Amino acid sequence: MTFVKNISHSPLPDKELVLLYKQTADLKVLGDLYQRYMDLLYGVCLKYFKDTEIAKDAVLAIFEELVVKLQKHDVENFKSWIYQVAKNHCLMQLRKDKKFTKAQVDPEIMQNEEIVHLNGELEKEENFKQLDYCLGQLKAEQRQVVELFYLQNKCYKEISEATGMEWNIVRSYIQNGKRNLKICMDQQKLQTHFDD
Repeated sequence: MTFVKNISHSPLPDKELVLLYKQTADLKVLGDLYQRYMDLLYGVCLKYFKDTEIAKDAVLAIFEELVVKLQKHDVENFKSWIYQVAKNHCLMQLRKDKKFTKAQVDPEIMQNEEIVHLNGELEKEENFKQLDYCLGQLKAEQRQVVELFYLQNKCYKEISEATGMEWNIVRSYIQNGKRNLKICMDQQKLQTHFDD
């Protein structure tokens, strides 16, 4: 569904427009590039927000984010990259808004302790599956260092000696790996929530 008319059509491919924008910071160039994918991004936002007006606002907010983000990132495939930016924007917005309300529940219809225990075990198993999946999403070196640090309780020095990586690289991989795992786990939990 198009809600903004495509004003101009640049004949340049995405990659060239990305490079041109990075060199010039010309918003018209960025606008040409962005308009190619507004319908796609609107669909992504609508999927997450389930509200046409909020989805339209999100598409415009993503453009504003893009003004700065595209200057800072090396983007090989703009379509895939902007799709991921849109997903992350929606997930962060949903997490920030948290418009969930608490429902009053009659104690007589509460689950008994055995069922709660079983649900806890199933939740743990699901968390392990998500963690395993997210570990697999890390770059190989980052995953190796994270596993050595968190799963094998190795210190930075031991990891550095075992891998041949410099200490500050090990530290960087651990910090970034931890952050990337958290982002991935949060996305998996949100995805599970939407799939239910």
